[in-house]
Amino acid sequence: MKLRDKRPALVLVDIQKAFKYEAYWGGNRNNKNAEAVSGMILNNWRALKLPVFHIRHSSTNPKSLLYNLNEGFEFDDEVKPKSIEPVITKNVNSAFIGTDLKQQLDDESINTLVIIGITTNHCVSTTTRMAGNYGYETYVISDATAAFDRVGINGEKYDSEIIHLTALANLNGEFATVWTSHKLMSEL
Repeated sequence: MKLRDKRPALVLVDIQKAFKYEAYWGGNRNNKNAEAVSGMILNNWRALKLPVFHIRHSSTNPKSLLYNLNEGFEFDDEVKPKSIEPVITKNVNSAFIGTDLKQQLDDESINTLVIIGITTNHCVSTTTRMAGNYGYETYVISDATAAFDRVGINGEKYDSEIIHLTALANLNGEFATVWTSHKLMSEL
């Protein structure tokens, strides 16, 4: 059975212009092609007429790049929603908390999710963990996600690629199945 036969939903998490400002988020972003890969996935998804859900983060801090009056709040040009595609705005890491995402998915009898977005270790991870806990068959696409350098509890610096790969390793086999975009396209 092809993945498309399960009528999966594509969930795009926080693919917003703010994440082009690397220094703001810790610098040294890995996978700088994540938006382009996400755009390719979205275009293929639309061609198959499968459900799409756009998630965006709206910070409550007016100084944040993700505050709703700042340019960074806008969706990246590679993945701009069409008027018929749901846009869900959240204020926390999970796309399920304080939103009607689960209700919309359940109303459409969707039980399979493909998650892409930014950042791997924050909102993508949190949304994926909740999706897995809710019982959705969940896939995360590794090259359609990205992370930034992080500073550890003792001031040590962790490289973005390590953060990205570790976050994906923590999700894979427990909350989701991690695929590349090539694997996703071959399974659709």
